[in-house]
Amino acid sequence: MEIFGNRVSRKAENKAIKRQKKFIKKFGDDRNKEYHLGLEDNSVITSHFGAKNIVIADEKNLAMPEKPIIIGNIRMGFGHYRISMAMASAAHRLGYTPLWLDLNSFPQTTCTKIISYQNYLYSKGSRLSQKCSLFNKIVWEPLNYNGFKKLSYNVGDQKNAELMTPIFREIQKDTPFMATHVWPAQAAIHAGMKHVVNAIPDNWPMALHLAEGALHTVQTYNCYFGYKTLHGFDGKKILKPMADKDIIYTGHYVDDELVQNIEEDCEKRCDRATNKKPLRFLLSIGGAGAQCDFFAKIIKALIPYVKQEKACIYLNCGDHLDVWENMEKRIIELGGQELFHPHFDNWKEQIDFADKAVSNTDDFSSSGIHVFFNNDIFAAVYITNLLIRATDILVTKPSELSFYPVPKLFIKRIGGHEMWGAIHSVEIGDGTQECETPEYACFMIDLIMKNHSIIVDICCNILKNKKMGIYDGAYNAVNAAINMAK
Repeated sequence: MEIFGNRVSRKAENKAIKRQKKFIKKFGDDRNKEYHLGLEDNSVITSHFGAKNIVIADEKNLAMPEKPIIIGNIRMGFGHYRISMAMASAAHRLGYTPLWLDLNSFPQTTCTKIISYQNYLYSKGSRLSQKCSLFNKIVWEPLNYNGFKKLSYNVGDQKNAELMTPIFREIQKDTPFMATHVWPAQAAIHAGMKHVVNAIPDNWPMALHLAEGALHTVQTYNCYFGYKTLHGFDGKKILKPMADKDIIYTGHYVDDELVQNIEEDCEKRCDRATNKKPLRFLLSIGGAGAQCDFFAKIIKALIPYVKQEKACIYLNCGDHLDVWENMEKRIIELGGQELFHPHFDNWKEQIDFADKAVSNTDDFSSSGIHVFFNNDIFAAVYITNLLIRATDILVTKPSELSFYPVPKLFIKRIGGHEMWGAIHSVEIGDGTQECETPEYACFMIDLIMKNHSIIVDICCNILKNKKMGIYDGAYNAVNAAINMAK
């Protein structure tokens, strides 16, 4: 087997075949089964950017809109959903109807069973890495940083992707297809889709993300040259490079509504900073809920400022109620119970709050601790995007959110590959360095609270970056898929 002309060892290939057989034994093989597809509205993303879900139907009923573009993804944490939403938003702006294809949403298929199993293992590893430093040092960091980088790792994923093809059978093969995780990209290629864009996340090149036959888009030039040369994918061996037709630099994948309002939102942030108004901190806890202890210590550092009406907290617990229950106990212990305002499972009310916070039409959105939770995964993810516009500082691990045009305070990564997101952000001036300990993160919070000019400086950098087109990656990636189809 070859990957971009580079021979992979027979040992790696045999290991991949053996793993595929193991999955078939465990989850079945439905490649000869017929699945019918249809479209349905989504309560969150249809109203925002016209996206429709591709779902299993009782009979053949896949009536395509006039200008469709498929957004292939999986739910694995929040990151790949968030990137998909950025692509759908950009596609909507460009006049296309995004069709949401989540390969992890068809429980009856072998495909979803495999993805769900691997998602369970990854989430478990993420949580364990935050609780056990020895496991993180010996297993998790090396796996995410070096293990996924190996060309041989890609072979296993390619074999698994062969089992994910039945869901594509009724989809017209010339429909533009964008994947925000490599498995949908690989599956689409194996299923015969002709115009596939593989939107690579992160800023650390890894063979994990390769889908030969697709056009690979990357957000940074570090990634461009790393993937172009396949540097380090087989130790120190110099490999045959990817062809120009296989990879392009696009810039950051960001939602249309965020990009279009950068100037307005930065102006409001600078106004709050220079006029000593309460600063708004958005804490976004990831889908795995792995960093509760870290966030709890940050909230502890912020509560005195909240009580003095110098700061406000937006805390998004996603769709994990247990995360909020964990955080609630800590906040009460810190004497902050009277400060928090729940926004739970009411999407209309959450949107209304976000709109008022963006427009600065009330004092409520600039005081206290506002906690968000929603059982709907789409609402759980997208409320962070809506609140970003109203936020002065986003507190997040350096994953997909490190590419968003908002001042960011980075906490400790989960996996070595995320480190490079913070490095890129601090180099273009729209975020801080990675704060690897809660103590250092709290120090940075105190520094920002005592020196609001930091926010002004970061906003100036965000405006410069916009002029250079750094945040136009979603538009460019969508256009790449459209041009392939043309």
